[in-house]
Amino acid sequence: MYFSTTYSSPLGLITMASDGHMLSGLWFEGQKYFGGTIHAEMTENMNLSIFNKTKIWLEKYFDGKKPAVSDLPLAPNGGDFRKLVWNILCDIPYGEYISYGQIAKILASKINKASMSSQAIGGAVGHNPISIIIPCHRVVGASGSLTGYAGGLDRKYKLLQHEGVDMTKLSIPRKGTAL
Repeated sequence: MYFSTTYSSPLGLITMASDGHMLSGLWFEGQKYFGGTIHAEMTENMNLSIFNKTKIWLEKYFDGKKPAVSDLPLAPNGGDFRKLVWNILCDIPYGEYISYGQIAKILASKINKASMSSQAIGGAVGHNPISIIIPCHRVVGASGSLTGYAGGLDRKYKLLQHEGVDMTKLSIPRKGTAL
């Protein structure tokens, strides 16, 4: 059984999901793959401790503080490959970004492979079920293109800008490319 509640953020309504103890999902309203990793009905419950902790985390984040990913118990649902990628995302510092190719090199090294597909990394990043907290918005294309954010490129831009990223080195693609 899963539970859900909502949070009104400066970038729109956010839905959270939990197994009752750990955070399993966090999506913007209308986000691609919304709720896609929760394979059970979600029951509204706004009084769970994990939801209260997550709301405090989000308030700190949107107030310009730098809450740590480790401040919350997370349980994203996904296969082993995706979980490896999501763990790498958790290590991207606030206010910084990394490319899909860089993540591919990191993961290849961790699993003792000569190389890894950036496209496979993009698929895993795009299916991240815990937006903002597992910071998939901090991943960009090799040329600095803001591509592949399931929550929308406008939100990705605003999140990076909020974190103080130098946006002059980044570009918005002419055509949307959310995965």
